[in-house]
Amino acid sequence: MGKTDGYDHVASHCVCCGGANLQRSPAVLMPFIAHRIYQWEPVLIDESWGLQTISGGHAYSLCHSLLCLDCHLLFLDIRFSNAEISRLYKDYRGLEYTELRDRYEPGYKTRTEGLTQGINYLDAVETFLAPHLPKTIAVLDWGGDTGVNTPFKHGDANSIDLYDISGAETTGRIRKVSRQTAAQNRYDLIVCSNVLEHVPYPKDLLADIQSMMQVSTVLYLEVPRENLIRDNPDPSTLLRKKRHWHEHVNFFSERALMALLRSAGLSVLSFKIQDIFSEGKLHSQFMIACTAAKPA
Repeated sequence: MGKTDGYDHVASHCVCCGGANLQRSPAVLMPFIAHRIYQWEPVLIDESWGLQTISGGHAYSLCHSLLCLDCHLLFLDIRFSNAEISRLYKDYRGLEYTELRDRYEPGYKTRTEGLTQGINYLDAVETFLAPHLPKTIAVLDWGGDTGVNTPFKHGDANSIDLYDISGAETTGRIRKVSRQTAAQNRYDLIVCSNVLEHVPYPKDLLADIQSMMQVSTVLYLEVPRENLIRDNPDPSTLLRKKRHWHEHVNFFSERALMALLRSAGLSVLSFKIQDIFSEGKLHSQFMIACTAAKPA
């Protein structure tokens, strides 16, 4: 596929630690993602195709699962370009997005109604962050969609800005801002929650965020501790179990997260694994408060 945005469109190095010690295994790109980004649809190959050396059956978009043997990041080999990311997340969970996804994943339309109600552990996020923040704060939520999950938005004296590429309208008194506007402001807290698992080059995203941080700014990062990672502490088992890829293109272990933060020049203030019960199932999130590392 060549290069895109100055980087390999198919990864040759780990996007957390930069290492080249990778193992790979065949997988498929889920049909909704392939259609949304590339207009690629599954096809049924039968006798009418007249192919002599290809067996019949359904054909899906191929890709690879990659495992970094150094930091144990599990990730999709395809690294989507900015244009491809924009196509995927434009009007995120809007009518067109939802109808296409429900076509490939029946029941999604019903499930997404619960997603718009917000997380059930926002109090735990605020409790985790409060010791590191002044009583009145200016917050920037980077990638917060509508702001339904933005912490501290109910503090009347707090200033809440949100930057997001989806085009969704924000809730309540949250102010939607451009990157240029955000760069002109000072923030006590920058939130990047459930974003890093979606982006092709998370270190670059962290560099963009750091350009808006002051010495005293706290950066809150939250990423899923995927069930596959949680239930398989031996990384050697991951490749044979990860056979498909959807919106989450990076599956972080704690080791991979720490390698990413070191590479990005961030210092950890607090770290926690938060268990969550949602729709009768157990999920886990990595919660990290950090600051820009001070020069040696």
